[in-house]
Amino acid sequence: MTTFISHGWRALAAALLLPCLAAAETVPLPRPRPPDLGATPDSAAIPLPPLRSAIPPAEEAPPKATPPSACQLRLGELAAFETLPPIIGENGCGIEDPVKIAAVLTKDGRRIAINPPATLRCITAEAVAYWVRDDIAAIAAALGSPLAAVANFDSYECRGRNRIFGAMISEHGKGNAIDIRALTLANGKHYELTDAQVDKAARERLKASACARFTTVLGPESDGYHENHIHVDLAERHGGYRICHWAVHDAFALIPLPRDRPPEAPPREE
Repeated sequence: MTTFISHGWRALAAALLLPCLAAAETVPLPRPRPPDLGATPDSAAIPLPPLRSAIPPAEEAPPKATPPSACQLRLGELAAFETLPPIIGENGCGIEDPVKIAAVLTKDGRRIAINPPATLRCITAEAVAYWVRDDIAAIAAALGSPLAAVANFDSYECRGRNRIFGAMISEHGKGNAIDIRALTLANGKHYELTDAQVDKAARERLKASACARFTTVLGPESDGYHENHIHVDLAERHGGYRICHWAVHDAFALIPLPRDRPPEAPPREE
């Protein structure tokens, strides 16, 4: 009896499993992974987010300031000024070592203002500072009071000479020139450098000092463009050629003389 049941169960199991085995043989297997897709990613290949450090990142160091030029170091003993980044203009204008000079320091510690502050190349600013401190201040004092300010008529400006379109670049366009119009004394008096009513000896001394320090000096009767101010610059020329054109007028020479009496006029009564 037991043998019969065992054989019966085996026959029943075989009958049930045969269809499943047959069906399993007909189920398609997945195709092999193409080689160009690379290996199957695993947990070790998945990038993990970086660990947060307990130490905060160091702050970026600020950019290092450009060290002062040798000229700026010298100028610091002569003037109050602001250093400027290099100026690059059109048509050749610009200044490699520009400064904005606001005042000249006298040997006794006073300040002589430059109104308004002048933008110049450092070497030119240095020459102007020496001229104001060592020459102009002493000449102005002879007029009755210490020098308080110098009127800056024009300094750096990208333009042609005499503002003529198409002309060569002015020394102003290189920061190499300054135009000075007047002096103001501590007592409030104001003196135009081209005013024939100002003491002629003082104006002659100003002219001589300017022509000794600068390579170009232009004033009244130079070219028609400098009748009301004095232009000075440090232009470099072949052979060290210098220009000094500044007519220091005499006040009496500007008074027009009466015209000659016409011959047909009646004789003067005695």
